[in-house]
Parts: sequence; C-alpha cells; structure tokens
Amino acid sequence: MRNVTLSAEDELIDRARLVARQRHTTLNEAFREWLQLFTSSNGNVEAFDDLMERLKGVNAGRHFTRDELNER
Repeated sequence: MRNVTLSAEDELIDRARLVARQRHTTLNEAFREWLQLFTSSNGNVEAFDDLMERLKGVNAGRHFTRDELNER
C-alpha cells in the first residue's frame, strides 16, 4: 500500500475526522472508500447495489404516477 500526502484546511480535516469517528471508521478508511468510488466506472453494479441497500429505508410517503416519475 502506498502513502499519499494531502493538504486541506485544519477545520475541514477536523470535521472529516469527526464524521469518520461517528461512522466508526478512520479518515484513512473513508478516503480509501471515496477513492474506490471515484475510480469506479459508471456502470459499476456493485456501487449501484450498495446505493440501493443504503436507500432501502427511504419512504417517499406515497406512490407516484408514471407522469410524476418521468417529469423533468
């Protein structure tokens, strides 16, 4: 594994560490996850499945009509 040196404002790093701690992970692990997503292809089935799993609990409160779903 290679080391990478990054630069960012102190406050941003502190906030990122806090978020990582709340997610029970480290800033390094969060960066590795982001790097994986950043470099994955658009058609990545694994990323899609992960997103669908994370959205399972989302409830819009009602069913939408076909027109509403296709509205831009």
